[in-house]
Amino acid sequence: MRHALAAAGPVAIVLALAAPATASEPRAFRADYSITLLGLPVAKASFDSRFDGDRFRISGSLSSSGVARIFDDTKGTTSVEGTIRGDAVRPAAFAADYVSGRKKSSTAIRFSSDAVESVVSKPRKKRNPKSWVAVNDAHLKAVLDPLSSSIIPATSAQEVCTRTIRFFDGEMRADLKLSPNGEAKDGRVTCTARFVPVAGYRKDRKQIDYLRNQSRITVTFAPLADTGLYTPVDASVGTQIGTLRIVATNIEAR
Repeated sequence: MRHALAAAGPVAIVLALAAPATASEPRAFRADYSITLLGLPVAKASFDSRFDGDRFRISGSLSSSGVARIFDDTKGTTSVEGTIRGDAVRPAAFAADYVSGRKKSSTAIRFSSDAVESVVSKPRKKRNPKSWVAVNDAHLKAVLDPLSSSIIPATSAQEVCTRTIRFFDGEMRADLKLSPNGEAKDGRVTCTARFVPVAGYRKDRKQIDYLRNQSRITVTFAPLADTGLYTPVDASVGTQIGTLRIVATNIEAR
């Protein structure tokens, strides 16, 4: 079941977030998500966010649930801090730690302006240069981490789906190209998303090929009160073994 979640790769991580916009007074929010595969519960996630002036911090946890725990018990935590100024989201530091059975992994990314300054991943993985698409410095400019890349500043719902989200999770660099999928209704808007791997992946990896060439991905965004941000509340990702769906079950101010 861990491979089922991995099939969605960074897409699932990007969508599993709700966050508020900058405010003059500190504000705190909580978002809970349910993740299902073929209609069966496989994971749950929760995110706490705090905004103080133009600074933000988000911390979250994810764990396998339901039938997924029978095959693979996975738990993880992730966090990011940075700033939001106008329509520019600028992360400063991102961290993720996961435990799957007896295996542990961690990633730490530091940013300078809107570019990656350093990456530390453990354990270090050996890659075959003949089949591996390597990440270079040019790939790491104007990118966001998986959490901050889902903060969508927009003045209207129509603006949400007219952008490309460029993200880097410590290994893979990919784009999520959004386009409108129907008219906005009740402030909500649904985007069609196209996954485009850029670097940091194996050329012959079937999961990546499927996401790039065959997967149908849709994301529904909703305004978060009057904050000026839109947040994903429902996402569907087609994978090789079925549809992965991520739904916000609760979003509230703290």
